Amino acid sequence: MRSTLNKKPDAEKLHFKKPIAAYLLILPAIVMVLVTLGYPLAKQIIMSFQKFGLEQQFGAPAEWVFFDNYKSILTNPYFWKVFGKSLLFCLVTASITMFIGIGLSLLLLRTAPWARRILNTTLVVVWAMPALASLTVWQWLIDPNFGLINWVLSSLGFKEMAHYNWLSGSVFTFYLVASIIIIWQSIPLVTISIYAALAQVSEDMLEASMLDGANNWQQIRHIMLPVISPVIALIGVLQIIWDLRVFTQIYVLQQSGGIQEETNLLGTYVYQTGISRGNYGMASALAMVILILTLVLTSHYLKMLFKQGEV
Repeated sequence: MRSTLNKKPDAEKLHFKKPIAAYLLILPAIVMVLVTLGYPLAKQIIMSFQKFGLEQQFGAPAEWVFFDNYKSILTNPYFWKVFGKSLLFCLVTASITMFIGIGLSLLLLRTAPWARRILNTTLVVVWAMPALASLTVWQWLIDPNFGLINWVLSSLGFKEMAHYNWLSGSVFTFYLVASIIIIWQSIPLVTISIYAALAQVSEDMLEASMLDGANNWQQIRHIMLPVISPVIALIGVLQIIWDLRVFTQIYVLQQSGGIQEETNLLGTYVYQTGISRGNYGMASALAMVILILTLVLTSHYLKMLFKQGEV
């Protein structure tokens, strides 16, 4: 009887020690996130309510303007024009990227091992290539005088494309080039992630569906895609966020001859407002507006992910 009574307090102590140990293990990660992300975010929120320019960078006190920055942004027609372009650009590039990525992942699942190795290696090389290096290659391809694309098109009979400037010729061709580059750079990660999920689908389920008379398309539509829907949703949310805030590709292409005011997206608009014009308070408010709009656009998918995580 005594030995049984003595064991209960030890079990209770062990029960209370487990949560403490878990919190201690994740404490360094929490501190790191708060330092690297929490402080900049808090600083950005504070600056969004201030008139913060170049003088404040050198120690001058910032003037509190409260919601004036937000009011200026939301009543500026140019902001809504840029936002509309960014939203359309994001939806087009993210949709095409996800469609091609899912298609290639299904292709990887069905190809022979040697072909799968070649495709995987190609995708990894494309994904690992630095953004600036790949942009340099694309600039060579679309060069008005020596570009391969113009030469091929002119050789096929499109003589007007012989010296066509894709970046300054029209806004449409600028966004066409930018979208192709972004899709090309995004496809590898989407394909590899979804292929890894597809490879985990139970073979027993697929064999049972074959016995019931299901063909390949029915297996993909009714078994594979529903099973890996959490992965597709997660990659889709990340792709929307990345494409809505794209900066590097647009900025580099603008410096290569693009029309800045007509080709701005949200990322370059924030950069020009803050860095180029020195209006850091307005840029901070603009960044906060973009953050809120991004959360609104992805809220449905985030709720779905959280619900699936609770199951």
